[in-house]
Amino acid sequence: MSILGAVNFPPIGEVLNWKPFFLGGSALAFNKVTLTAVLATAITFILFYTAGKKKALVPTGVQNVVEAGVDFITNSIVLDIMGPDGLVWLPYLCGLFFFILINNLFEVIPVFQMPATARMGVTLPLAITVWVTFIVVGIKKQGFASYFKHSVVPSGVPGALLILLVPLEILSTFFVRPFALAIRLFGNMLAGHLLLITFAALSEAMFAKSISLVLLPLPFAMLTVLTGYEIFVSALQAFIFTILTAVYIGESMAGSH
Repeated sequence: MSILGAVNFPPIGEVLNWKPFFLGGSALAFNKVTLTAVLATAITFILFYTAGKKKALVPTGVQNVVEAGVDFITNSIVLDIMGPDGLVWLPYLCGLFFFILINNLFEVIPVFQMPATARMGVTLPLAITVWVTFIVVGIKKQGFASYFKHSVVPSGVPGALLILLVPLEILSTFFVRPFALAIRLFGNMLAGHLLLITFAALSEAMFAKSISLVLLPLPFAMLTVLTGYEIFVSALQAFIFTILTAVYIGESMAGSH
C-alpha cells in the first residue's frame, strides 16, 4: 500500500492535452503533437529522398530499409488487393504507411513518448483524405451515377430488400468508413500510450521506494514487454490503415460491389 501511495499518475488532462510551445490559444498553436507530426513528415521525406538519391545496385542502410518497405507494400498490399492497375497508387500508399508508422513510433521514443496518431486531430484528416480519394477515383473511373449505384445498390438483391439495404450501404460506405479508419488508429495508439504511462509510473514509484524493487518481474518487465508490443502495434496499425485505403480505392477502381 505504501508503494501504491507513492505512485504519481499524471492527470488525464495532462496526458491528453499538451501545452503549446507558442501561439497558444489560437488555431495555429504548436505543441508536442504538432511537432511529432511535422517531424514524421520530414523524416518520411528524408528517407525517400535519401534512398532515391543513392540508387545503389546492392542497397544498404536507408536505401535497404526503404526498398524493403516499398517491396512489402507492393507485394502484400498493392498487387494482392488492387492488382497491377493499382501500382499507380504505390507512391501514395508508401508515403501513407511510412508517415503513420513514424508517427506511431514516437510513442516509444524518449522525451517525445507521444504518438501524434493518438489524437483525432491527426487521424481524422488522414481518414477524410482517403474518403475523398476513393470517391473521386470512383467517379472518375465509373462516372457519377454508375459509381454511386455500384456503391450503394448490392447486386442480386430482391427489390423489396433494397429499401432497407440502400440506406445501410450509404451509411456504411460514405459515413462509417472514414470515422472507422480514424477511430481505429486513434483508439489503438491512445490505449498503448496510456498503458506505457501506467507502467512507467509504477516503475518510477518502485525505483523511488527501493532500487531493487524496480528489477522485480513487475512492473519493469511489463514496461519492457509493452514497449516491444507497442512497436509491433505501431507497424500493424500503419499496415491496417494502408491496406484498408488500398481496399477502398481498389473497389472504386473496379466498380464491383
